[in-house]
Amino acid sequence: MEWLGHASISFTNCATPLALTKKDGTPTDLLSVCEESTPPCQLNPLLFNGHVQTMWTALKNDGPPIFYKRKIFENEDPAYHGTFAVDFVVPTNTEVDDTLPIRTTYFTDEAFDGIGSLDNRPMLVVLHGLSGGSYEIYLKHVLAPLIAAEGDRQWEACVINSRGCANHKITSSILYNARATWDCRQTVKWLRKKFPNRPLFGAGFSLGANILTNVSLDSNDLFSNADILQYIGEEGAACELKSAVICSNPWNLDAGSLALQRTWLGREIYSKTMGANMKKLIERHHDEASKNPALDFEKIRNVKYLHEFDREVQGPTWGYPTEGAYYRDASSTDSLFSIRIPLFAINAKDDPVSILFPDSSPH
Repeated sequence: MEWLGHASISFTNCATPLALTKKDGTPTDLLSVCEESTPPCQLNPLLFNGHVQTMWTALKNDGPPIFYKRKIFENEDPAYHGTFAVDFVVPTNTEVDDTLPIRTTYFTDEAFDGIGSLDNRPMLVVLHGLSGGSYEIYLKHVLAPLIAAEGDRQWEACVINSRGCANHKITSSILYNARATWDCRQTVKWLRKKFPNRPLFGAGFSLGANILTNVSLDSNDLFSNADILQYIGEEGAACELKSAVICSNPWNLDAGSLALQRTWLGREIYSKTMGANMKKLIERHHDEASKNPALDFEKIRNVKYLHEFDREVQGPTWGYPTEGAYYRDASSTDSLFSIRIPLFAINAKDDPVSILFPDSSPH
């Protein structure tokens, strides 16, 4: 970030950007669309680096008043059995459910049965960050202008909550990980059937960005593959999403984890905080999670940092010998080679968590 809050913006792209056509028939390309869509970035000059900006979020307010109706789905793939929660953006309502996040209530069976539509409004499918949910302020700031638009510029939207997040009660010993694309894939396929005329788009944040990037590989036999798969890269040319925007994707999880452990702030602030959040999450679902014989809750309760949590939970759960093996397998860097839809990735060079350029000056 430069002086007085004016951040410098740069674009990295393929040597031959993807050719696109505007609604009026004018030819363009993906780089031009991204450049034209990116406004100047002017930040509060008091929030002068990535650490201060990140810490400021601890003082955040509730953000725009987004209202949701929740539907609980049962995963159809026996390899990933269990339920997951999808929150659909709805008009303002006065209903309250104290068991769910703010402004979120459940669909009635009758209301959900009638949710289908033949309209052609664009629909955004959103994935949140580590241990977050549909209530996150960054997510709501993205949704607010889209759903408030008028006429054919108005969007529909839904948020896929990672299992156990946003007050969802898990029904199996399976939580989620950085390659947890199975619920996203099922939701997108369901949306395509329920709303056949709606163009579907994706947006992912942090860990959700890693998952969404991975959701896009080309395969005709994904559901019969017992391996854990990732979404945009996995679907490739068969991806039902028209395009996607990903924000703060950690990309290389192994390199990012090692970078966090090299500094006091990274280890004692960020890694410790994320580790504590994940411990709280799995403890909240102890009754179901403890049914997994691979998990040792005595060891989990002694975890201090995020990489230790992944060592004691993600490794044993999914058969990885070390957390490093899990990180290398779950990273979304290689998925880029299989993506066949327009993808706009946004990263801050001074992001202290999604560390891409640890030796760079902040931008």
